[in-house]
This record gives sequence, structure tokens and C-alpha cells, in this order.
Amino acid sequence: MGEAKRRKTLGLPPKKNNTKTKFDDSPRLFEWLPFTINQRDNLIKLSIKASWFGIGGLVILWIVVRFIGPAAGWWTLADSL
Repeated sequence: MGEAKRRKTLGLPPKKNNTKTKFDDSPRLFEWLPFTINQRDNLIKLSIKASWFGIGGLVILWIVVRFIGPAAGWWTLADSL
């Protein structure tokens, strides 16, 4: 007895197809371009997240250069002679 027939006789729902690769069936941006609408949206989300990490890194770098470095004696600022 096969798995499908056994599940049917027990009254169980059919087994879901657990494929490892998911096929993106959203429409393409252009017919000649192999990128889909979902891939475009994911790229936009990724770039927004990356830009926020960049902004945070820039703020941390500015705090280190402006306040922590001179306070620790690593260097002196040019405007505080």
C-alpha cells in the first residue's frame, strides 16, 4: 500500500509537497530581464536595511573620533589647540 492510499484510508489529508527549492512565480519586471517583482522588493528591503546599518556605523565612528579618542588621549582635535 502506498503512502497516499494509506493516508486516504485513514482519513488523513494528503502530504504537502516539501520541495527544497521554492519557485518564484511572480511576474518579471521585463520579459527580457530575469528578475521578478518579488526579487525587486527583496532587494529594496535589503538596501534599506543596509543603509540603516551604514548610518549607525557612521554615527558610531563620529562619536569615537570626536569624543572617545580625544578623551582617551589617542589624539587631539585640530580645533582645540
